[in-house]
Amino acid sequence: MNEGVGTVDYDTKIPNNVQLTSDRALQRALERWLPNYLEWWKEMGPVDSAAREVYLRTAISVDPDGWAKFGYVKMPEYRWGILLAPKEEGRVIGFGRHKGEPVWQEVPGEYRAMLRRLIVIQGDTEPASVEQQRFLGRTAPSLLDLRNLYQVNVEEGRHLWAMVYLLHKYFGRDGREEAEQLLQRRSGDLDKPRILGAFNEKTPDWLSFFMFTSFTDRDGKMQLESLAQSGFDPLSRTCRFMLTEEGHHMFVGRTGIERVIRRTCEIIKEFGLAPGDAAGCRKHRVIDLPTIQKKINFHLSVTLDLFGAEVSTNAANAFNAGLKGRFREHAIDDDHQLLDAVYPVLKFRDGKLVTVDEPALSAINARLADDYIADCEQLVATWNRAIQSYGIAFELKLPHRAFNRRVGEFANIHASPVGVVLTEDDFSSPTNNWLPTSEDLEYLLSLMEEKPLAPGEFASWIAPPKAGINGQPVDYEYVKIYKAGGE
Repeated sequence: MNEGVGTVDYDTKIPNNVQLTSDRALQRALERWLPNYLEWWKEMGPVDSAAREVYLRTAISVDPDGWAKFGYVKMPEYRWGILLAPKEEGRVIGFGRHKGEPVWQEVPGEYRAMLRRLIVIQGDTEPASVEQQRFLGRTAPSLLDLRNLYQVNVEEGRHLWAMVYLLHKYFGRDGREEAEQLLQRRSGDLDKPRILGAFNEKTPDWLSFFMFTSFTDRDGKMQLESLAQSGFDPLSRTCRFMLTEEGHHMFVGRTGIERVIRRTCEIIKEFGLAPGDAAGCRKHRVIDLPTIQKKINFHLSVTLDLFGAEVSTNAANAFNAGLKGRFREHAIDDDHQLLDAVYPVLKFRDGKLVTVDEPALSAINARLADDYIADCEQLVATWNRAIQSYGIAFELKLPHRAFNRRVGEFANIHASPVGVVLTEDDFSSPTNNWLPTSEDLEYLLSLMEEKPLAPGEFASWIAPPKAGINGQPVDYEYVKIYKAGGE
């Protein structure tokens, strides 16, 4: 099979479209890694899934049209593989000091360590999210939602394969050792945690899952879009195809939260409750709008920490080297080198939040975070439209970027959700109620005790979707769950 052809070869032990059989040493190395991966999946993947048949999509091509097929797959038999978008002949580096030069097909020696680090960090997020979500299958609000969870999980697993392929093929012994480490770290482990903080947080309930796929997977989109601009062509091609799958993960989050909101609004209207009446909503076993706001506050702030310091030498170096661009770099109207450009960055100076012009090359992270926040504003607007459709006067809002931060410019200050700088005592006052309380989290967990498993049944706290998956009805048997004894 010629590299660049869309069809994926499923006749090999490791499905791929990269002519893996032509590189026997690489093939053997990845086949040695495969059992370790499967052992990790068995230990840390979704619990209770081994005997289930799931209506999953599987990539069969990297062409834009008809790239996936749907059908029942037993979870342990899902075929993970290595898929790169087609090579673009004549592609050149679009930014940085090497702008206009042909893209690299091999690792440039002077950037080897920097490039390996970018790949390792991206690779580490993929198994981390699977580990965070591994127990959610026991409390799924419907078979359709359970199927969506499994789809997200297997695709995150495939994204790990994408990064491991690059490490094995292009980084020799160092790459193989890094690939092993990706299976040895564990989300939330005190001794061997995942690299980035947000991927060590717990995801104990389905509202958290929908928030994660809304906000944290949206950060994944921003990072993948930036890496898809890379002058290292194999990384660019890998990320371009990963973006095809990432869109579904954000869809699951966006529509999941919207369905939670719709069900809550139905109860508010039916019983004439005040929009902010948490106790009244909880009496009817739905998730109140103030709790949804608090979860937005938490998940956005934790995700913003993933962007790192607003002004960053590392980000500047990666851009200047041509390894990682900005979000949709090709669509930005500037010289794509930023030698004399400036960019406005919000900073904390003399007790105030002020905007300061920084060298644009050093403000790459700040700009990416701005693009991310703008994307999240559109996301929250869709949820507010759902609330407005019920005639309910309540508006969800994104918190200020300085709120609840642990990384970057605002790590050492206390700011309210509207950006007012406070003392530590004022910020911590229980009357503020800006983040989920232990009572809120306990209530969410209590909702998870309702576990509908019949096709078309949904937990009382979430509305059914407007449509099923791949043209199937909402009450389709998206997951076949077998009881003990084969019943």
